[in-house]
Amino acid sequence: MSSTTSSRAEMVTQGKLQISPVGNVEVKNSGRLGCCGWLLVCLSMLFVIATFPITIFMCIKIVKEYERAVIFRLGQIIDKKPKGPGLFFVLPCTDSFVKVDLRTVSFDIPPQELLTKDSVTVSVDGVVYFSIYCPISSVSNVSNANTSTRLLAQTTLRNVLGTKNLSELLSDREGISHSMQEALDGATHTWGIKVERVEIKDVKLPQQLQRAMAAEAEASREARAKIIAAEGEMNASRALKEASLVIAESPSALQLRYLQTLNSIAAEKNSTIIFPLPIDILQHFMQRKL
Repeated sequence: MSSTTSSRAEMVTQGKLQISPVGNVEVKNSGRLGCCGWLLVCLSMLFVIATFPITIFMCIKIVKEYERAVIFRLGQIIDKKPKGPGLFFVLPCTDSFVKVDLRTVSFDIPPQELLTKDSVTVSVDGVVYFSIYCPISSVSNVSNANTSTRLLAQTTLRNVLGTKNLSELLSDREGISHSMQEALDGATHTWGIKVERVEIKDVKLPQQLQRAMAAEAEASREARAKIIAAEGEMNASRALKEASLVIAESPSALQLRYLQTLNSIAAEKNSTIIFPLPIDILQHFMQRKL
């Protein structure tokens, strides 16, 4: 990125290109074709007039609503902004043009094998959405804007994820995507490209690491289950203790509890026959035995 910025600064100081605040490239030497240049342009115009209307089909071009045309005359950009949409006029032999698509383009980042900050090897892929907002910059400042953006996205993915831990990579995908978008947008600004969105699609972990993480999660769940069961038994024992104190204060409460138990048994198991026996009789026999 620093080399691109320095080369851009050299071009600006030499008077070749000037980047306006809105991102358009202003060409200072657009009208300085020289004597030979203007002579060639005049000859081209005479040729068009002499062969009219045959050459009219060679001179009139059409660009669609989502396209713009950057016109070069003798190798120089002739206007401060691109042509289109609609009809525009070019001169044969001296003019050439490049069509630029302004629609949003998406591409997949191939799976990248990288090492996280905590020394874990993972494979990560993603998707990038970008569009060209300055056709002149995308043509004059970079040879192939689409290919350059694809390669830069791969290296940016490695650089950003290399500073993250595995836990951050798995839990903070939105923050990582935002960081990648800012890094890509800053690097491609001089190319006339606006990175609209970056998304992390999939994070693949090694099989051994997956099994280790699954075992750790299972062990933590079992530990929590045992703690919850122990807390339940402790609460139940406290409730039983309080119930026993209440029953000890009122002997009739034990008889009522006995009848409730008989009622529940009769409701669940109808085939069971139960003969209630008063507890006082048992206590009488136990005293005689002693």
